[in-house]
Amino acid sequence: MSQPIDYHCRPFRPCVGIMLINSVNQIFVGQRLDNHGDAWQMPQGGIDHGETPLEAGLREMHEEIGTNKAQLLREHPEWLSYSIPEGLANQLWGGKYRGQTQKWLAFRFTGDNADINIDTQHPEFRQWRWSSVNSLHQLAVPFKRQVYGKIIEDFRDIFEI
Repeated sequence: MSQPIDYHCRPFRPCVGIMLINSVNQIFVGQRLDNHGDAWQMPQGGIDHGETPLEAGLREMHEEIGTNKAQLLREHPEWLSYSIPEGLANQLWGGKYRGQTQKWLAFRFTGDNADINIDTQHPEFRQWRWSSVNSLHQLAVPFKRQVYGKIIEDFRDIFEI
């Protein structure tokens, strides 16, 4: 039987993060089914082999919230990474990764609230809401807050009218 890879030697999982912004500059957040705390997050998911971040973002948006009625506003120039707690990392992705490295995309939601359906084929969220940009940081689980802070800072001009 092979030994598990040391947590600190594991790579980060390539992933896309989605900041979906409605017409009044609120951001989509959902509460994950597998987290019973009060944390909320923006949609995110793995990038499949051969897929661009934009392709992954549109696919993940549809898979997680039932729609991809959105227009790309901006792609963050950097990959932003976060580590997850070691115990959780050992449970997720077969213990292969220590966290995620994300390419963040900001989208303007072009649909209606009725277009959002979190009861998808493989549901990830138990509920959803629109959040102000100013409350987004404190809604996230602690290990995602640094990345959320960076995204909020770098995409801030999108919210300035």
